[in-house]
Amino acid sequence: MFHYQAVQWLFIFYTYCFLGWCFESAYVSIKSKKPINRGFMRGPFLPLYGSGAVMMLVVSMPFADNIVLTYVAGCIGATALEYVTGVAMEALFKVRYWDYSGKPFNFQGQICLGSTLAWGMFTVLMTRVLHYPIDRFVLSVPQRVLTYVTAILTVYIVADFTLSFKAALDLRDILVKLQKVREEMERMQRRLDVLIAFNAEEKEQKKLERELSMAELSEGIRQRFAGLKEAIRLKPAAYGETVREEIAELRGRFSNYPDPKENYRGMLDFYKRDMIRNNPTMASGKFKDALNELKDIAAGKRE
Repeated sequence: MFHYQAVQWLFIFYTYCFLGWCFESAYVSIKSKKPINRGFMRGPFLPLYGSGAVMMLVVSMPFADNIVLTYVAGCIGATALEYVTGVAMEALFKVRYWDYSGKPFNFQGQICLGSTLAWGMFTVLMTRVLHYPIDRFVLSVPQRVLTYVTAILTVYIVADFTLSFKAALDLRDILVKLQKVREEMERMQRRLDVLIAFNAEEKEQKKLERELSMAELSEGIRQRFAGLKEAIRLKPAAYGETVREEIAELRGRFSNYPDPKENYRGMLDFYKRDMIRNNPTMASGKFKDALNELKDIAAGKRE
């Protein structure tokens, strides 16, 4: 049984935030074959691991003498925490910072059977082995020293979390805006294809490629406007006043869209680029195309 004062619980939380960051960063770095500062925050802390560790200690206390019940409690408690956190973050930031969609027996991509079983094993390992040296260390540190250290860590972590939270909200707004412009440009491109096909010998409408980047979409629309302009010049009688007005209206809307090549430079600052690079498993259902665009920008694949 573990009994601590509030400041000791907080220090334990920070300790597991750091240990979780060490584990995640090492795992993802090895998997990606390059150093990655894993996590939502810039500093070496992962709040989900700290929250999970504290939760595991609390839920396992009533079953300290029963390893099976400790395992079950860890599976249930940690999975519930992971699901609630994942759903809340996706609702707020429009992206998943982890995604189990490709894993067997997953639920909404937020949790999966494999992670649930692993959480149970980790709960047993932590409560039976890993936590004892941390417990001895925390209890051996003078209360006054522990309070000062915890206070300093709190100021740093709160500042880091605040900046990261703001960056994530800004990234969400960029995603929403980018996806909205992309969808409008795709609708415009489809409509231009209809106008071109309506008055051309080739009646078949071209299929829009969803994988096109914003710059490619923009260039494709420019080419369609140029083609229509030339077609009107050669066969003015084929295009009535209504069609010409619609083309002019579409051209006016298109001119208000920001130039992707110019807009990319200021779209992501270093902080947001780093957040995307540090979370390679970041995914989004509704904003998938926009997120992939931002990932390419962050990776330097698009100027």
